[in-house]
Amino acid sequence: MNNIKIVNIVKNYISGNETLHILKGINFEIEEGKTAAISGQSGSGKSTLLNIIGGLDRCDDGNVFIGRDEITTLNEKDISVYRSKKIGFIFQFHYLLKDFTALENIMLPAFIAGLKKKDAIERAKTLLSDFKLEDRTNHFPSQLSGGERQRVAVARSMVNDPALILADEPTGNLDPQNSEIVSELLYEGARKWNKTLIVVTHDKKVAANASVKMILENGILKEEIH
Repeated sequence: MNNIKIVNIVKNYISGNETLHILKGINFEIEEGKTAAISGQSGSGKSTLLNIIGGLDRCDDGNVFIGRDEITTLNEKDISVYRSKKIGFIFQFHYLLKDFTALENIMLPAFIAGLKKKDAIERAKTLLSDFKLEDRTNHFPSQLSGGERQRVAVARSMVNDPALILADEPTGNLDPQNSEIVSELLYEGARKWNKTLIVVTHDKKVAANASVKMILENGILKEEIH
């Protein structure tokens, strides 16, 4: 089981003579295939926590486990391999390569990771279908709407069959209609492919779709009680 377990994560930043305590001992566990949403005010440390889970940042104390793998002990080389094979990232900006088509943007991470080109293309085509982009296969990012570009980014995050999808404000740049479409397809894709999904979001509608809802306040993560 690739359960995600976060144990006593601490993160501080030094600002002049002051120490900012961003994360004050974060603990939670998410079962494989479950979805979680983390809300909180700007600057509360949501993205920092997500980056630590994804191996993009280091914590000052604590442990991150994906299944039996402890991420916090990996060196830079191994953490890079971990990110490419175990994690699918989605950011507020799509970061698509402008000179590549939707199909190529999705298949490229799988091809780089060593999948045969034919197999990478087939996997990308399946994801294009899942995210209702079949008619945009050969379109370049400049020919896609904002919502379509973000759907390509979501599909790309799943192409390497990662254990965990991390989404940092995935609908933050979208209008309400496209935000709802991208959110629904993101959760549907996670359920279909049995992906554990952690979403950081300010959007209550996006958070509402998660099976576990948490809020980060004053460096402490708490499960929301309704």
